[in-house]
Amino acid sequence: MNKSVAIVEDNTDIRVALEQIIEASDEYTLAGSCISGEEALVKLPILNPKVVLMDIGLGGISGIEVVRELKASHPDILFMMCTIYDEDEKIFEALSAGASGYILKKTSPAKLLEGITELIEGGAPMSSQIARKVVAAFQNSPANSGSAANSTAPASGLAVLSKRENEILEMLSTGLLYKEISDKLTISSETVRKHVYHIYEKLHVSNRIEAVNKYFGR
Repeated sequence: MNKSVAIVEDNTDIRVALEQIIEASDEYTLAGSCISGEEALVKLPILNPKVVLMDIGLGGISGIEVVRELKASHPDILFMMCTIYDEDEKIFEALSAGASGYILKKTSPAKLLEGITELIEGGAPMSSQIARKVVAAFQNSPANSGSAANSTAPASGLAVLSKRENEILEMLSTGLLYKEISDKLTISSETVRKHVYHIYEKLHVSNRIEAVNKYFGR
């Protein structure tokens, strides 16, 4: 399996730090790095990494614009925004462009690597601060504020899930990674992955964001 990671970051110190995290990992290889959106548009299709850690503010072409363009032509590349921005507008613009994950640069190396693993396994990793904003947006949406039932309980479509699956989905909606969920429930990460697979299968979704949408009735 392709487990290469590319980095798009214009700040030298941050780029080097991210490169060191990937190179020190036993599981992933560094495909290469880009210092601008313009370079990324040319270089990433050649590098063909499995995962791209993408900055947003790149000076010229933004990371969001790079994702929007490359995701259309290279759908197998997984993009995870790695940025200082936690504004709602940036988050949803990046996810709409095709990003599958969104983490903040202050995320620890261990959590960053866990996020990459989750991304490759079909998840949509988000820093807890980001997940809370996404959840708040879903909760405050018109679709959920129109009835008392929606404001106090998950969508009725979740009735197909077992009690444990509902429990895990609720934790996913708060931004917890598989390892954090396994620790809280005292089960293995592999068991969590199996539950998540069944959740996606039962809800007819392919990632965390779609599952959270279902959880909040959208």
